[in-house]
Amino acid sequence: MTYGLKGDAAIVGAAQYRPEKYATAPQMFHLEQVADLADQALEDAGLKASDLDGLVVNGAQFHEASVFVPAMVAEYLGIEVNFAEAVDLGGCTSVGMIWRAAAAIELGLCEAVLCVIPMRMAPLAPSEDAAWMARAMRFGGHSTAYGAPEAEFDLPYGHMGQNTGYAMIAQRYAAQYGYDQAAMAKLCVAQRTNAQANPDAMFYGKPLTVEEVLGSKMVADPLHVLEIVMPVAGGAAVIVTSKELAAKTKHRPAYVKGFGERLSFKSPSYANDMTVTPVAEAAKRAFAMAGVKPQDMDAAQIYDCYTITVLLSLEDAGFCPKGEGMRFLMENDLTFKGNFPLNTHGGQLSFGQAGSAGGFSQVIEAYTQIAGRAGARQLKRCDQVFVSGTGGVMSEQGALILQGG
Repeated sequence: MTYGLKGDAAIVGAAQYRPEKYATAPQMFHLEQVADLADQALEDAGLKASDLDGLVVNGAQFHEASVFVPAMVAEYLGIEVNFAEAVDLGGCTSVGMIWRAAAAIELGLCEAVLCVIPMRMAPLAPSEDAAWMARAMRFGGHSTAYGAPEAEFDLPYGHMGQNTGYAMIAQRYAAQYGYDQAAMAKLCVAQRTNAQANPDAMFYGKPLTVEEVLGSKMVADPLHVLEIVMPVAGGAAVIVTSKELAAKTKHRPAYVKGFGERLSFKSPSYANDMTVTPVAEAAKRAFAMAGVKPQDMDAAQIYDCYTITVLLSLEDAGFCPKGEGMRFLMENDLTFKGNFPLNTHGGQLSFGQAGSAGGFSQVIEAYTQIAGRAGARQLKRCDQVFVSGTGGVMSEQGALILQGG
């Protein structure tokens, strides 16, 4: 069976809010953020709002609506579209948006798609209680709704929030393959080194050592606080267009040559094997579709909510054999100057994670590197990049192969 993309749709423009602490970031309604990000991304591409005929928005956490979100956004932007989609895949949403936009373009549904996720805080209504909202967030992505399996079988037994789930996966990996905390700390340091060349990164100007990572607070054994992303306010938008329209834009486009997506479970309690993640199938499909291999990549922008996420993604995507990820981390230079450039913007561990928009930092960094616009951290050569997204607790993952035009 023949399937997949021809590779005729490309990322041609992007915009991203500089990550900020929630306490100091400006509060804006999500519709306002969408309009602002769209305007910046269109300017970056050299296009107009009238060029847009496709729209993909986040299907969760949109402040002004919980249903009919694309319709509300299109109305607010003053555009009429032939393709509209709402994606709800957590940290995999960004990657999922890109391939859906590319597929719609190749099907002839549209020519230019706005993919956008606003993640700054919106102003609270008089009836909304900030303290209650903060308490509700302690459950992370878990549902507390009546009838939800995790509300009955996970939460009462202490499995709540993201930290416990990822720590449980790390513990299982350690039992099966061994665990080198120094290797995980080296990963953090390499990404922090990359962030020192990215003025927009949350931890720009704050270098890090292996000793500081290992000496930081243990949050959920074996995960230290510096192995866990800092939640920040932010948001991002990307413009995906047809080949014909891409030829008219300002910068070198990044063509979507391959993709894969896999959703395996909601809670890792129900994973068949916690050390084998959904990106294994997603990456396999993405590489096959693009007709390339892991060793052909000039960089990898891998979703990094936790260090264990990167380790498993590297193994399961085929960059190193199963169980040898720790050795791979120790033996390779993961900085933008090294032999295996990984998360060259600093990764979310050092750039910051703006909710479900966090994954866009990897997508946008891949596009920025391919376009040759990464400044001090620009790779000498960047023609092909692997990008991954991860939602939930390693429950839903996606992969993209982007190639310069």
